[in-house]
Amino acid sequence: MAAGISPDSSILKMRIFIKTALPKLVPLWTQRVLFAGGILMLGYCGFVLLDTFIFQKRENDALARFVPAQPGVSNLTLPAIGPDGLIGRIEVERLGVSVVLLEGTSSKTLRRAVGHIAGTGLPGQPGNMGIAGHRDTFFRPLRNIQPDDIITLTTLRGAYRYRVVSAKVVSPDNVAVLDSDGDEILTLVTCYPFYFVGSAPGRFIVRAERVI
Repeated sequence: MAAGISPDSSILKMRIFIKTALPKLVPLWTQRVLFAGGILMLGYCGFVLLDTFIFQKRENDALARFVPAQPGVSNLTLPAIGPDGLIGRIEVERLGVSVVLLEGTSSKTLRRAVGHIAGTGLPGQPGNMGIAGHRDTFFRPLRNIQPDDIITLTTLRGAYRYRVVSAKVVSPDNVAVLDSDGDEILTLVTCYPFYFVGSAPGRFIVRAERVI
């Protein structure tokens, strides 16, 4: 042991070094973890956007191949549509809405498209057809919907047009908006408010009637 240096003084210096080094390392590692988390989140968002774009293009191309040349054909016998099966495309030209419509409302379906609510009507048949979509993606433009706007639903049977008659906000448990009165009705459902963060407290309902 070197002269003039006691064991106690060496231990004391080491303790001081450790105590001063740790506070400097904590912010550094916190920054690295947050940066890595941010990169992962951006990567996931990019994947979702790319996956949705590719899916929409593929399904639109498939729909274009099979839509009948004569619009309005509604007496064809078509096979039943399974879960996540392609029904058609819904458009609101004034709002720039154009999105593929699938059967069902699973999280995967609503991430890629809008979904037909099971148990509700179908195009060209008497009844109330319910369609659900996310307020922060495909159905966000609905915040600007107006009476008399035209909603076009293009399916394998042809095209169907609906005129908007009302828009309102209801509670999430209000299923009466999907009731049928025997007419051909289209009901669009999304969460409300449109810019709410988290689980939204309301539902925005657009009701439209078939235009003959």
